[in-house]
Amino acid sequence: MNVPLLDLKAQHEPIRKDLLAAMERVLDQNNFILGREVKELEAQVAAYSQTRFAVGVSSGTDALLAALMAVDIKAGDEVITTPLSFFATVGAIVRLGARPVFVDVDPVTYNLDPRLIEAAVTARTRAIIPVHLYGQCADMAPILEIAAKHGLAVVEDAAQAIGSEYRDGRRAGSMGTMGCFSFFPSKNLGGLGDGGMVVTNNEKLAERLQVLRVQGGKPKYYHRVIGGNFRLDTLQAAVLSVKLPYLDRWTALRQKHADLYESLFQQAKIEDTCGVRLPRAVYKQDGVEHYHIYNQFVMAVPKRDALRDYLKEKGIGTEIYYPVPLHLQECLVTLGHRAGDYPEAERACRELVALPIYPELQEEQQRYVVESVCEGLDLLK
Repeated sequence: MNVPLLDLKAQHEPIRKDLLAAMERVLDQNNFILGREVKELEAQVAAYSQTRFAVGVSSGTDALLAALMAVDIKAGDEVITTPLSFFATVGAIVRLGARPVFVDVDPVTYNLDPRLIEAAVTARTRAIIPVHLYGQCADMAPILEIAAKHGLAVVEDAAQAIGSEYRDGRRAGSMGTMGCFSFFPSKNLGGLGDGGMVVTNNEKLAERLQVLRVQGGKPKYYHRVIGGNFRLDTLQAAVLSVKLPYLDRWTALRQKHADLYESLFQQAKIEDTCGVRLPRAVYKQDGVEHYHIYNQFVMAVPKRDALRDYLKEKGIGTEIYYPVPLHLQECLVTLGHRAGDYPEAERACRELVALPIYPELQEEQQRYVVESVCEGLDLLK
């Protein structure tokens, strides 16, 4: 049996006609940059994310960069963040000449550990970037408390977490100064190419973001600030507007699949016998519907690489998010970090593996994945 890590064809086929119709409308209008569909999507995403404003941008990476520019992060500033994330999180900081200051992750959620943040704050600290990794919110209450105490901006990296809810029901992106989404095709809400969005409740920041995304020009060709080419294509906005109404249904299916994985793995007792750690949805409680949106279903396996090789032989797609922690990336060697500086993040990079969890996944496929994982673990004992 073949079980891919992600099957976008299965997602697109039922809505293919609607997608093509939306793309055709854009073609007929000939307004390919920041057209009507962009404004419509912005309103939809703002409402979905429980924010007042949303500004469409060219990618999740540019969402982070524009957000940091909007709060005037510059050379010499420090930004606290996690060493366990996609490179764009730290890349946006470094591109502005600022210094990333890493704080280790919580060993259960793999999100920024708020207990360690206070000690990392200095006179140069200007912002915190918590990452809602794998589809589950970081522990935002203490993070926001620390930020308020020290006057820091909080830029939520919600690239993997659109719609995810914190324990009080607030959605990812709505809690901090700004929230940043990615519409990369593999995301829960993915386009047919790159795209991103910044959400905020601050009107002045929203207006500043709108200027920054068009090279800092307002009116056109008159530049008081330096921005970038961060515009969202109308074509991508049209595609995303077709997909957005399905997002809650897709999230519910991902959660259903996660529950089945958890049940099957618990029946197999792999946590007791193989040292495996299953993902924990820490905000799964009454009143929190989107406690975890499972952009990835990630489990920790001590002999991860050998298990991946076995699963590949069985036709099962897997991925590592992420094989190298940010503080040990070659291009950041000048920061002076060494192995052992952030042990939980480093352990995660050695052990975590993502299994298929896309909405269209069938129960038969999941049972095959679980059987294959258990077989592989038995062989590796």
